[in-house]
Amino acid sequence: MVDQATSESRVVPARKLKAKVSALYAARKKTFHTEPVSSLALGFEGIAGDYHAGQTRRSGGREPWYSRGTEIRNERQLSIVCADELAVIASRMDLVELRPEWIGANLVIEGIPHLSMLPAGTMLFFEGGVTLKVDGQNHPCRLAGRSVADNAGMADREAGSLLFPKAARRLRGLVGWVEKPGTVGPGEDVSVRVPEQWIYST
Repeated sequence: MVDQATSESRVVPARKLKAKVSALYAARKKTFHTEPVSSLALGFEGIAGDYHAGQTRRSGGREPWYSRGTEIRNERQLSIVCADELAVIASRMDLVELRPEWIGANLVIEGIPHLSMLPAGTMLFFEGGVTLKVDGQNHPCRLAGRSVADNAGMADREAGSLLFPKAARRLRGLVGWVEKPGTVGPGEDVSVRVPEQWIYST
């Protein structure tokens, strides 16, 4: 049974990709909005002093299987996006631009086609020594949509908050956590290791 299931599954081999850091941001205030920084000091808790820092976090609407506020592991220490996908979202929302800081991004990475489609378990090795591990896609929400509407000066704030989750579906980037601490600087080369992939079926 197991051998048959394995033989019938399409397994995509692991691969390596190359990328580069193009911008860095941190949320130093009591909000998820980020601001440009010259470097990111990363520990096992994430970005020191960041809004999303911590080895644990409180569960919310993304985890309906827990009572809201349950303490769980923080796999959402960093938000990773790419300029190409943000441009697509902006176009879908009829905006001139969508800046990374409006949606709380920490890292802008260039050189990876379809960044948001990188699977969970993908590892990012930065030339300075930091390693990040991808937990999965950062699903767009109305809170980020409201921030986009406000910062872009949309006439209908509520319509913007509703449009963003649709326009940004599978384009909002990734969330991940720090596996090996250190400091990330602008322009760093990144070695991306995509794990072997398959679709589970019974």
